[in-house]
Amino acid sequence: MIYPDHAAVAVILATLQLASSTWRQFNVFTQRFPLERQYGSFSESDRLEMLEETRKMFYHGYDNYMEHAFPLDELNPLHCCGRGPDYDQPDNININDVLGDYSLTLVDTLDMLAIMGNKSEFQKAVKLIVDTVDFEKSNVVQVFEATIRMLGGLLSGHLLMEDPRFPGLTPDWYMDDLLSLAHDLAERLLPAFDKTETGIPLPRVNLKTGVPEDGRTTTCTAGGGSLLLEFSLLSRLVGDPIYEIYARRAVRGLFSRRNADTGLVGNVVDVHTGEWTGKMAGLGAGVDSFYEILLKSFIMFGEMEDADMFNSSYTSIKQYMRRGRGSCNSGSGLHPLYVNVEMATGNTATNWIDSLQAAFPGVQLLSGDVEEAICHHALYYSMWRKYGCLPERYNWKLDAPDVKFYPLRPELVESTYLLYRATKNPFYLHVGRDILYSLNNHTRAKCGYATVHDVHDMSLEDRQESFFLSETVKYLFLLFDFDNPINHHSSNYLFTTEGHVLPISNRFRTKTWDVDGLFSSHLPGGDIYGDTNATSAPPNTPYCDIISQEKRFSLPLRNRFLQQVFAAFGL
Repeated sequence: MIYPDHAAVAVILATLQLASSTWRQFNVFTQRFPLERQYGSFSESDRLEMLEETRKMFYHGYDNYMEHAFPLDELNPLHCCGRGPDYDQPDNININDVLGDYSLTLVDTLDMLAIMGNKSEFQKAVKLIVDTVDFEKSNVVQVFEATIRMLGGLLSGHLLMEDPRFPGLTPDWYMDDLLSLAHDLAERLLPAFDKTETGIPLPRVNLKTGVPEDGRTTTCTAGGGSLLLEFSLLSRLVGDPIYEIYARRAVRGLFSRRNADTGLVGNVVDVHTGEWTGKMAGLGAGVDSFYEILLKSFIMFGEMEDADMFNSSYTSIKQYMRRGRGSCNSGSGLHPLYVNVEMATGNTATNWIDSLQAAFPGVQLLSGDVEEAICHHALYYSMWRKYGCLPERYNWKLDAPDVKFYPLRPELVESTYLLYRATKNPFYLHVGRDILYSLNNHTRAKCGYATVHDVHDMSLEDRQESFFLSETVKYLFLLFDFDNPINHHSSNYLFTTEGHVLPISNRFRTKTWDVDGLFSSHLPGGDIYGDTNATSAPPNTPYCDIISQEKRFSLPLRNRFLQQVFAAFGL
């Protein structure tokens, strides 16, 4: 459970950095098992080498995008050219949902330039975005993708320029231009909300003309219910509540339609009738970020409604989706697994899980459920070790991939980074190195990094999605960059579902329209980015799963249980 007060946010985040001195002492001098010897240490020279390799990885992808693809949305790394919307096939939603002819990769990657300390390139990128990006185009895009990739990228870039921990980013000429672009984009997304009685948005809009007449009326739960973070932040930055009102109404519309018996939501809903047309409940594609954003919105804005919805959902998740032994690090039985279930009964619905679920250990970690996060992550790391990447879908009954491609997704490295920040266990540095080596050995192409078409033969497809630089490489870089400002002040930052960095501040817990009028400029006093103005409090509650010394200095998952999950994948 997460805690019923605003100070709890800092308790969660502080817990992910500190080990409790009240736990039993762990003897680091006892005889070690082979896995403990393999994962038990990670030298400083190895860490610095991995940091440099990650830096090279980023610039290989970024420089080639800028040289061969910009201002188009994505890079084709095999043919060294750019990719934009598929105008010849408007129904090609795999491409057109994401690509809007708005320099997607540059916007999505902007905050990574700041995180890497490349001030000159950041300023150059801001200038290019301001001069190049224009939303007045008749392109149909998915509301969810435009929100998390474009809106989130613009807001993060804008806020980092205000952040004193990242000095020297702001060009002399800058006058909130990225915020203005974000505002413009959000206005063009609002028609998706206007014509539904449920409040759940239609899945797509035409950026120039509004909702397409032939548009679909069904949306996935994640697509309709994961807009709260970016929309609410925009509302609080520009002083206009309409964006938060719409996004919150959508979340309420979905949550209110959860099954009365199980408390679970389905994966596809008709936005007009509110009827579930997809009745599978799970933690992967179609639902994943709905739960994530409930928790992160609470951390960001302190709204207890979000905490209550997350707590209720997580209770149902553990009750109905979890299989295997009762405790992660004790007892007997199969390794814990979260499966897709029927929303009305909790009965198993499929024999597969998908790669997007690999991000959920990070959500469990932020909620304070560290043991479950460790166990959940170990399953996906074992899968990565077996194939050298994560197949899009894995059939746990057949022990084989159902969907064999891997589009350079970030979910496993995201959870790896967060677990390392929580436990400081070198095990996760080894995981990061394994991921880095696999990406370099199997996906590096002449002009970037390419999608794996089939995990069996590691054949490649000609696409480098924007999230590879925005998330996958970012989490790897932060994993190995101990001295990064994000890591030194980690309780003051939050990552969106697209990996964009947002500052946690009391500034964003104030609704200016509730204080001094709709467009008030009143904000809390003091340094809005200072530690004293963050949501901070000492860790003084027994509810957190405090990090024990064993989790820091031995294997995070006990030897026999780690052997068990490795053996399940033939390792």
